[in-house]
Amino acid sequence: MSKSKPIMIISGVALAAVLAGVVSFTAGAPDSGGSSGPSAAEVSADPSAGVYPELEAYARRDAADKLAMGRADAPVVLIEYADFKCGYCGKFARDTEPELVKKYVDNGTLRIEWRNFPIFGEESEAAARASWAAGQQGRFWEFHKAAYAEGAKEKGFGKDRLDALAKEAGVPDLARFAKDTDGAAARAAVSKDQEQAYSLGATSTPSFLVNGRPIAGAQPMEAFTEAIEAAAKTAKPSKPSKPSQSAKTEGGTGE
Repeated sequence: MSKSKPIMIISGVALAAVLAGVVSFTAGAPDSGGSSGPSAAEVSADPSAGVYPELEAYARRDAADKLAMGRADAPVVLIEYADFKCGYCGKFARDTEPELVKKYVDNGTLRIEWRNFPIFGEESEAAARASWAAGQQGRFWEFHKAAYAEGAKEKGFGKDRLDALAKEAGVPDLARFAKDTDGAAARAAVSKDQEQAYSLGATSTPSFLVNGRPIAGAQPMEAFTEAIEAAAKTAKPSKPSKPSQSAKTEGGTGE
């Protein structure tokens, strides 16, 4: 069953209507970085918003997923839909995500699954593909950290800059990285993530699902803590998906 098509789980129209009543996935004011294009998401979700069990199926729980961290059978999965040119995504990556890793990923409670959701144009698309390419060599989270470092997005994500980020991330084979970044597999992977985000009614970044609970925007740590701990209390045992033949190792465990 394709998890990227809500029609297989619930009517796409009905799902979008449900989410519209819970979370406002709308664009907010631009951040101080002064980037062009659509603005990033304002914090707009109520952390006490309802949980939709059918949305839990969006978690892949693939032990071979190179763009995920944490145990594939963790009781809670946080799915993040984000763009590397999004200032609010960078704030979450720098200020909140490392704390979530220390508090919940390291003890096996939480798994974080990344979804590339580029909405700011060609450079966003290129950065998304590059992150996927870095992941094929086991360096996704290192690339993620470099790309979201303070001031990084202001330097843009042109080809030379992406190569520099790959070097900073410790990607071992830069020739392969360049080839993978421009390859059909990277484009397909990014497109798949985008399709899933749009199927949820998301139009801005960052957007999250925590075991079926939608959260929009780079909210404070407390919002994620409340959602994760509530989800952990009611979580049912989960079985991880079998690794694909092309990858046998689990994603990274932290930044």
